Amino acid sequence: MPCELCQETGWKSVVIDGVSRVTRCECRLSTLIARRLQEARIPPRYQRCTLDNFVLYNNEELNRAVDVARRFARGFPAVNKGLLLIGPPGIGKTHIAVSVLREVIANTGARGLYYDTRALLRDIRSTYNPVLNAAEMDVLRPVMEAELLVLDDLGAERLTDWVEETMSLIVNTRYNEKRPTIFTSNYEDIPDDVNSLLVRVGFRLHSRLKEMCDLLEYDGPDYRNLPPNAGADDLYALWRQQPRRKLPAKAGGQARAQLRPSKVAAEKTELKWSGGRAGT
Repeated sequence: MPCELCQETGWKSVVIDGVSRVTRCECRLSTLIARRLQEARIPPRYQRCTLDNFVLYNNEELNRAVDVARRFARGFPAVNKGLLLIGPPGIGKTHIAVSVLREVIANTGARGLYYDTRALLRDIRSTYNPVLNAAEMDVLRPVMEAELLVLDDLGAERLTDWVEETMSLIVNTRYNEKRPTIFTSNYEDIPDDVNSLLVRVGFRLHSRLKEMCDLLEYDGPDYRNLPPNAGADDLYALWRQQPRRKLPAKAGGQARAQLRPSKVAAEKTELKWSGGRAGT
């Protein structure tokens, strides 16, 4: 059925201060938002996530993280920094990140994009051309140009020169273009620890993250282990009973070597490799 306000033109007449003008019709904005949400690559499990249906309990750092995320979503695009959510698995980091992404798209129609970091690197590898020593921009361009990007599970991929260079190119490009990014990571920001975020992402990227993001680190129970009818009181009781959760140690000699500053040359403007194959 044609829109009664714009008759499918996408424009409607309004009167402002006694002057007749035309402006975008709400029906066109609704269509745009629906398309943007579909293009955002949000996994089916998280497509109904909102900050309002996220179960909160008496956890000061968690509540602060949600408050900051809410202010970010409401203030977008007038935001100065992205967000970096850190904590053990299952505490709702992805729920919060995707909720912000969905709210931003719904409020502004912005081009948003979600990627699990491992899936992103896999997709880039799949387009790598060993003859040209380069990756197709079909994957990289939407990631670098999205008005809001969510990179989930940062640090899960084993750090290699190729991974560090690829992630640094993406993050630095977004930083230089003032495009905010929301990251989540299971790895804590602890200095001189072989399983720290620093070791998992490298010095260059770690330095950039601290400059371009508000750090939101919190602990909590694993939501995935709770019964469906669990409420705030159950979450609080479980959180207070459990020992502080950390990831199991996985780092080895290579990770320990990453604690020393890298002597990598300055960032390149193109994603190229000096030799070898992608991912090595």
